[in-house]
Amino acid sequence: MQAVTDTVNKVIDTANRATQQLAAIPHQELRFGELIIKGGWVMVPIGILAVLGLVIFFERYFTIRKASRNDNNLMQQIRSSITSGNLESAIAICRNNNSPLGRMLQKGLLRIGRPIKDIEGAIENIGKLEVSKLEKNISILGIVAGIAPMFGFLGTIAGVIKIFYDISTTDNISMGVISGGLYVKMVTSAAGLFVGIIAYVGFHILNIMVERVILKLETDAIEFIDLLEEPSK
Repeated sequence: MQAVTDTVNKVIDTANRATQQLAAIPHQELRFGELIIKGGWVMVPIGILAVLGLVIFFERYFTIRKASRNDNNLMQQIRSSITSGNLESAIAICRNNNSPLGRMLQKGLLRIGRPIKDIEGAIENIGKLEVSKLEKNISILGIVAGIAPMFGFLGTIAGVIKIFYDISTTDNISMGVISGGLYVKMVTSAAGLFVGIIAYVGFHILNIMVERVILKLETDAIEFIDLLEEPSK
């Protein structure tokens, strides 16, 4: 019985010493910069995609926002000029406005004297060109949203392959080796998903903004055509 007690006491003492040794080990904090570096070469294309996505988003955001500014005053000035018969003044107002709506209405004003269908066609063609300018490079943001997560998964898979290759060559299958290498490689998946989500949200925000501009241009174009038809009513 005394032997059993001594054995239990030795086990307890060993456990206590192990606990004290573990407690004495300094805790290592995960630092964002170190994780990015440990992610490997895949973090380079993911970083490039992130920068590209941000540049495209902010450049398109401010361009579309400028194009969507309220042009009610422009329509009022054109209506006043056309009503007074001062066509040249209306054209000058549109030229100085330097906006998608101004360029559309200017094309329509230059077609005055022709059939309404010709004027509508000219305005519609200019409208398509202006919308195409607003949508420039937005599709690239959609591509970034699609391929950034793929690069992340590629980095993770490549890391997992390397882990199992190292295990096969060293015959070391300890949990520390597996988990220690795997958590680092999961950084690429997290980074790719993060960039992809941001790009996806930005892509749809820009598309919504463009759709609002299109609706505004169509509404103002209809109002302009109605204005031209008023004298013939």
